[in-house]
Amino acid sequence: MTGEDSNKRSRDMDTDDINRLDYIKDKGNSNATDEIELQANKKPRLNGEEYAILKQELRERKKRLTTIPRLTLKAGGENATLEASKVGKRIPIFLSDVQHLLLYSLLGNYSPYLPSRWCQLEKHNKVSHTVVFVIEGLSLYHFVAHESMFPHITNNLKYQLEVVTPAIYGASIIEELAAVPLTGTQSSKLIKQYGSLETALQTTGNVIRLLKTIFPVCPINDNKMEMEACKNLPQSDKFCRTKLLLSLWQMVEENYPVPLKGILAEKYNSYVLTKDHYKEAIATSPMFALDCEMCRTTIGDLELTRISIVDEKLNIIYDSLVKPDNEITNYLTCYSGITKEMLEDVTVRLSDVQSVLRTILPPDAILVGQSLNSDLHTLQMMHPYIIDTSVIFNVTGDRYRKTKLRILAQEFLGESIQMNPTGHCSAEDSKASMKLVQLKLANSVNYGDAVLLGDCNMEVLKMKVNTETISQRMLQKLEAKKYAMSIFSHLTKDKTTAAIVGKEEVLSEYAKYLESSSLNVMNDENFTKDDKVRLVIAENNKHAVTRTSEITMEHGFTICHLRIKEGELVDERVEKTFRTVNKWVDKIWQSIAVNGLACVLFTGQNNAGNGACFLNIKKETSPVTCA
Repeated sequence: MTGEDSNKRSRDMDTDDINRLDYIKDKGNSNATDEIELQANKKPRLNGEEYAILKQELRERKKRLTTIPRLTLKAGGENATLEASKVGKRIPIFLSDVQHLLLYSLLGNYSPYLPSRWCQLEKHNKVSHTVVFVIEGLSLYHFVAHESMFPHITNNLKYQLEVVTPAIYGASIIEELAAVPLTGTQSSKLIKQYGSLETALQTTGNVIRLLKTIFPVCPINDNKMEMEACKNLPQSDKFCRTKLLLSLWQMVEENYPVPLKGILAEKYNSYVLTKDHYKEAIATSPMFALDCEMCRTTIGDLELTRISIVDEKLNIIYDSLVKPDNEITNYLTCYSGITKEMLEDVTVRLSDVQSVLRTILPPDAILVGQSLNSDLHTLQMMHPYIIDTSVIFNVTGDRYRKTKLRILAQEFLGESIQMNPTGHCSAEDSKASMKLVQLKLANSVNYGDAVLLGDCNMEVLKMKVNTETISQRMLQKLEAKKYAMSIFSHLTKDKTTAAIVGKEEVLSEYAKYLESSSLNVMNDENFTKDDKVRLVIAENNKHAVTRTSEITMEHGFTICHLRIKEGELVDERVEKTFRTVNKWVDKIWQSIAVNGLACVLFTGQNNAGNGACFLNIKKETSPVTCA
């Protein structure tokens, strides 16, 4: 039963109770039927005063039920829960997903990002405040292996999810929690003030890059060299092709195989990388369009039966039929174009194709294709640089409603593909994908994308215009996703204040995201109602928890950030550490007001285990008693 159904049923029951009370009261002194007499005998008769009190209590309860905030999980959240049955099949959420929930709990519909991908927060305006307890050094493994030592988490925090935290790929926890990617409107203001996002990045410490990777990429160490590499565009391109690459978050959302460590890695343990080491992709990195055809086999899945790869000049550099390792049960000829006769003398296997791809693809190759996730799963391979035509082109205005390659080719290229009644041709589809990407690069990042362009018709989508003829807001919307503003900057939109509690080393990192004239930041002792952010420097972790519990009711948003040292997790000390953390969680939980949102984060371990997120909205501890 959903939270909404439960709420509706509670309201209906309360209304029925009141109606029944009215009826019994009206009929109490009359000659009622046997059924009503029997009903009256089951319930003690109420005098006028008792009846009025009970009726008022039921009405008050009904009113409260309609104003209580509720947090429920969607499919994306359910797939990340720590249920035992999902071990090995769990798909974790990202720290950015958690950040979106925190923003929504504070700003509601004014939030620049919504958590709708994985959860729903009803009555967000009734959330009394939001409290985040970050514990660095603890991972999902610590909780799962020692769950009995964390009873306050299991008893009080209803939702327990696996999170891909930045520790997995060596990035900053604080950066990805505190930095909110810019929306088009925000970037427009920065561009107007500084001339470009690049200049704004150099000018203010409140704007940062968020490009992270989990693949074995050798970065360009020299920032000047990196900027020069992105300026030297090919003659045919109007902007850097790396702006079309899928982000890590998008790759997971679009079900691409990625080499994440932790439990998710079990899902792809048989997959191989296209290279052992990669170079950082730049404006001149070569693109290769790829498409596969598949047939169904005895294992019940689709297996590779043909692969085609074309380069930027539309030359076919690899085209091969492939014999599946298992017997084919359905050739799916009307889609695949593959027949039994075509594969009779084929000796090429999947492992052979993998070896060829690892050889012919350069270390900074960008793979292009329509919904390449299915192709890579069929190839059982992983690659960092992907341009997905089903993502960068959109004619529906809804990012989750994909447009078929055949329609994209017709609308934007004026070409008819996939018309052969004998099935699709992977070489034809590869060329169409490459042409679409090249067309977009010759125009703008917004070209052909109704999501970025907003309310525009198809003729506008297909116009061959340069970047100067479209509004600045539209042009920068995609680029702005690489940059971020502080999560605390969003608190200036209303009277909400924030508190950050931790040791000095932690607060110094948060301070980078507070460098803004619009924020009045003050230390603990001198904080007043006119200030926006309160910095509380704690002597140690225990002091941080104590101080947090004392001030949570004073702020709309509180972060308590602790770090557990490795020495505290050695065998002889680990039990004491876990029980102490459990007490800390309880102390902070007890300090949270009714209808407050609590979020506890185990941030994972560097290059080791994933993190965990524990969530709940605090409810009244004692139910309404009815006389």
